[in-house]
Amino acid sequence: MPFIPHTEADVKDMLAAIGASSIEDLFDEIPANLRIGKLHGVPDGLNEQEVSRLMLERAERDGRPLCFMGAGAYDHHVPAAVWEITTRGEFYSAYTPYQAEASQGTLQLIYEFQTMMAGLTGLDVSNASLYDGASGMAEAVLMAIRANRKSKSHRVLVPTTVHPHYRKTTHTIVKNQGIELIELPYCPQGGHTLADALQPYAGQDIAALVIQHPNFFGILEEVDMLTDWAHAQGALVIGISNPVSMALLKPPGKWGSAGADIAVGEGQPLGVPMMGGGPYFGFMCCKKDLVRQMPGRIVGRTIDRDGRDGFTLTLQAREQHIRRSKATSNICTNQGLLVTAATIHMSLLGAEGLKRVAQSCHENTRKLVAALTASDCVEPVFNRPYFHEAPLRLSLPVEGVARALHAHNILPGYILGKEYPELGDALLVCATELRTDADIELYASHLNRVIAAQTQAGCPTQPKMA
Repeated sequence: MPFIPHTEADVKDMLAAIGASSIEDLFDEIPANLRIGKLHGVPDGLNEQEVSRLMLERAERDGRPLCFMGAGAYDHHVPAAVWEITTRGEFYSAYTPYQAEASQGTLQLIYEFQTMMAGLTGLDVSNASLYDGASGMAEAVLMAIRANRKSKSHRVLVPTTVHPHYRKTTHTIVKNQGIELIELPYCPQGGHTLADALQPYAGQDIAALVIQHPNFFGILEEVDMLTDWAHAQGALVIGISNPVSMALLKPPGKWGSAGADIAVGEGQPLGVPMMGGGPYFGFMCCKKDLVRQMPGRIVGRTIDRDGRDGFTLTLQAREQHIRRSKATSNICTNQGLLVTAATIHMSLLGAEGLKRVAQSCHENTRKLVAALTASDCVEPVFNRPYFHEAPLRLSLPVEGVARALHAHNILPGYILGKEYPELGDALLVCATELRTDADIELYASHLNRVIAAQTQAGCPTQPKMA
């Protein structure tokens, strides 16, 4: 975005307009003893050339490794046009569109985003986005508790196949509100949630069931069975989905006989490149009869007195607009810039393009799993169908193997032992449409060399399981 400085004349004119003689006058209400004259420990400012060089040097430290990492953040192709348009001044600098008459472009874009997400999830309504996928799950749990008036228990069933970060974030947000998250075990052979795990809660007062599909392991869940079971118990269903997968798999709005009630997820795969820790954005959709409980804001379309389409904030139940105690949420930050990128990304790809991306991801991951498990020291952890990531078990200590592959400029996958110690030396691997056959072959050849070297060095091995 171009830098547009204020000249001294501009500053003088603005100060004159508000009746101030200097910029210091704007802060005269702050007592002198509370002001900091100088920030100690803060380095001197750099000029543009020095800042550019510093940032380039720090970026180069990270390198450009070959990425087989997934686990919630995915290395997809982003067409050049996406961010060329997104970083135009009218999008890049636009903020919350409170003045509809001055914000029709931003409002229309958000409306288009909502329309696309509602179509993608198979549900009726979408909001204008949330902070990220993890806080989106927390918002969905709070929304389900408010919406399910028949339930008085404030109990929500959450399979352990749901992303660990999503579960931890949700627990942090809801634990002091009297909401109990009950974890459900997964099938050791399939890596999915079984009906047997639900039976202890049959007939009990349960407010909602969370279903991630594909789940954190990349495994496909029995969504129809899980959804229908929850609805039979009077519970709402919260679906968590990868937006790319919904182009190929049954979306939450089509699960079971009535569909999920709320759908959330991480929008990063839609036009947002992987960066150092973010940014991300969450999406949320729901059935029409729950729309009054949806957090955040919703843009609607109307007709002005001249018969032209117009866009405005239709529902905005946030603390900026109503009393804090009446707000559906006080933390549901709308990620407008990333929504802009996602909308442009989906517009460029279209339904067929997004489906081809999903098919390519699945095909590449199958190739990757086949190539890596050709070694006697690597095997699949689960026997169920998966989308575009899958857990593999190594007969060597996975941390040592991963370190060696990092040295070869390869991000080999996500180590599962911290969150799932029962899986042993397991690695969650992923391949998106960006991974070529040569990439997969390179990973497999380096892995085989690392295994051979570490085996010869005396690392303990285990026989491959039948």
